[in-house]
Amino acid sequence: MPQDRSRHPQNAQAFLTVQDTVGSFDAYLWQFVDGTPIQNQWPTLAEIPAKTLLLDQLSKDLKQRGFKFVGSIICYALMQAIGMVNDHTLDCFRHAELRP
Repeated sequence: MPQDRSRHPQNAQAFLTVQDTVGSFDAYLWQFVDGTPIQNQWPTLAEIPAKTLLLDQLSKDLKQRGFKFVGSIICYALMQAIGMVNDHTLDCFRHAELRP
C-alpha cells in the first residue's frame, strides 16, 4: 500500500506542536535544566549513568506529546550532543573548557 506523503511523520508533527505550544523546541528542552547546562563531575566513563530521573521525565513528557523512539538513553544522547549536560570526565581537557 503506498504511503501518504502529504502528512508529516509523527515525530515531525509532535515537534511542530511543541513549537506552537512552547514557542520553540529549544525552549521546551532547556526548561528541563532551568536553562543551565548540567556540569557533571565523573572521574571515569564507567561512572556515567545510562539514564537518570531527569532523562526519564523528559522521555515521558516527549511520549505524552506524541513522540516515538524517545527513550531515556536517546534523550541523554541528545542532551549531551546539544550541550545540556557536560559529561566529559574530569581528566578530559573538554570538561574544563565547557565549564562556565
